[in-house]
Amino acid sequence: GVLFDKHRTTLIQFPNGKAGSYTIPDGVTSIGASAFNASFGLTSVTIPNSVTNIGGGAFAQCRILISITIPSSVTKIANDTFAFCPNLISIAIPNSITSIGTFAFYGCPSLADISIPDSVVSIGDDAFYNCISLTNVTIPDRVTSIGNGVFIGCTNLITVTIPASLARFGNDEFYNCYNLAGVYFKGNAPSIGTYTFNND
Repeated sequence: GVLFDKHRTTLIQFPNGKAGSYTIPDGVTSIGASAFNASFGLTSVTIPNSVTNIGGGAFAQCRILISITIPSSVTKIANDTFAFCPNLISIAIPNSITSIGTFAFYGCPSLADISIPDSVVSIGDDAFYNCISLTNVTIPDRVTSIGNGVFIGCTNLITVTIPASLARFGNDEFYNCYNLAGVYFKGNAPSIGTYTFNND
């Protein structure tokens, strides 16, 4: 029931009613946009090293997906990739990833630990919006761009470490981060956007 293109290199659509775990076949190079979106019964996915591209919203709204490992063949986490995955606890992000897209982990309240690799240079708007289980985050030394509202509503976030490479915070960055106790700068403090620490 899984839909591929005729060459079986792109996974186009996973059936929403299919439950349990799934292993993507070797040889697949691309997971299409929204391919697993709203697969409410999906518990885990094994992604082979042949995959180089994961489309936007590919795993959004996978309500009981708990963990996933992204292979080192993938270079970016697209917009909305894991948005609204309420039971996603952990994700392994390889050192090949250079960007984390807008809304990438939007509304993942169970995500308690995330290690952003040193290869990442940009983080998009609202990437970790309402990730209420996050407590400590270190932004890697190569990050030069961070979007607006990246940590909005991360109510249990305690500390954030900021690299010297970052010149500017976006707007609303730590809005409603009620338990934020420390923001540590490795270099000079960057330019601060509006409402960055509002309601902290």
